[in-house]
Amino acid sequence: MLIKMKLNRRVNNLAPSGIRKFFDLVLGMKEVISLGVGEPDFVTPWKIREKAIFALEEGYTSYTSNKGLLSLRRALSRFLKRKYNLVYNPEKEILITAGVSEGLDLACRVLLEERERAIVSYPAYVAYPAVVSLAGGEILPLFCSDKDNFQIDLGQLEKLLVQKPKLIILNYPNNPTGISFTRSQLRELWSLLRRSDIYIVSDEIYDLISYDFPHTPFASLRGAKKHTIYLGGFSKNFAMTGFRLGFACGPEEIISAMTKIHSFTMLCAPIVSQIAASEALVSETEAHLMVREYRRRRDFIVKSLNELGLTTPMPQGAFYCFSSIKAARMESLEFASRLLYQKKVAVVPGEAFGAEYKNFVRISFASPLEELKTAISRIKDFLAAANKSR
Repeated sequence: MLIKMKLNRRVNNLAPSGIRKFFDLVLGMKEVISLGVGEPDFVTPWKIREKAIFALEEGYTSYTSNKGLLSLRRALSRFLKRKYNLVYNPEKEILITAGVSEGLDLACRVLLEERERAIVSYPAYVAYPAVVSLAGGEILPLFCSDKDNFQIDLGQLEKLLVQKPKLIILNYPNNPTGISFTRSQLRELWSLLRRSDIYIVSDEIYDLISYDFPHTPFASLRGAKKHTIYLGGFSKNFAMTGFRLGFACGPEEIISAMTKIHSFTMLCAPIVSQIAASEALVSETEAHLMVREYRRRRDFIVKSLNELGLTTPMPQGAFYCFSSIKAARMESLEFASRLLYQKKVAVVPGEAFGAEYKNFVRISFASPLEELKTAISRIKDFLAAANKSR
């Protein structure tokens, strides 16, 4: 007799990642050009790898403080002061996490009570609505349109604020659109948000991968720091995805509460990763070289996609395009599946980032330029064949 398992309702109701679900199809397929998973194609810079190797050779294999190595927190504090004039107390206002995803989860669990509301801006990275739901919160969707270049509509936001949300999740440069905010745009946003008793959970994991204007942390706006949980990390900027290391900065009370959960679930981030990250913070030159190459790829692929009729706004950061496929006259799941099986090019269906985005696909340009050229050629052939078959 089979016993029916009674699992947590929130987990049961959670849809699997739309990105990973689609890319399960890619596994085992040969000669596929993957423009899907959001991971740098660069190897972690040698100086950072060397630091990790030496750490192992020197016997650094133990636990660290729950908050992370004090030496790393101090280095991070110096980096943020030098880079953005942001001042955080390394002993009380910084937590080292196992990736930015953990920091996001901790922030939502600490801030949200049952049925409290959180604004999530769409198209959204798949983790945002998931962690809000797992924390027992309710999602207030804020839909951004390609007509507005995927910028936040302040009028729409003002209407949502009437419902007294506890927090808003921001992400810029954005995954999946690559759109970011200028300092002026952030000031306008903060001018509206500051009228409400709301926390800002700001995911700025792609901060160094900014092309057209300098990145401005939300917490650096006048008066915003005490309302902001600033999330960042090393995965994207320094090609350190496998090191699984991020950080959260914020008011002492919130960081202390996040550390409580972290100490019981994760205990601490890996010590070797933390030592390597200390080196990353003084290795910005390597990060800038990667950004220079991303910019070259961005300029090529955006121009090429627009020439094919797939309207694509210019990404201002990160390494993604969010392209309209209306001209192809098919929805994103069909488009992505047929492109994969017929031409062996993998992209992510737009609906993975919100059901309203079935006319878009996310295309990553974190691939060598020659691969991108081959992918564009295949997409061109795919569109031509699709038009003929109509």
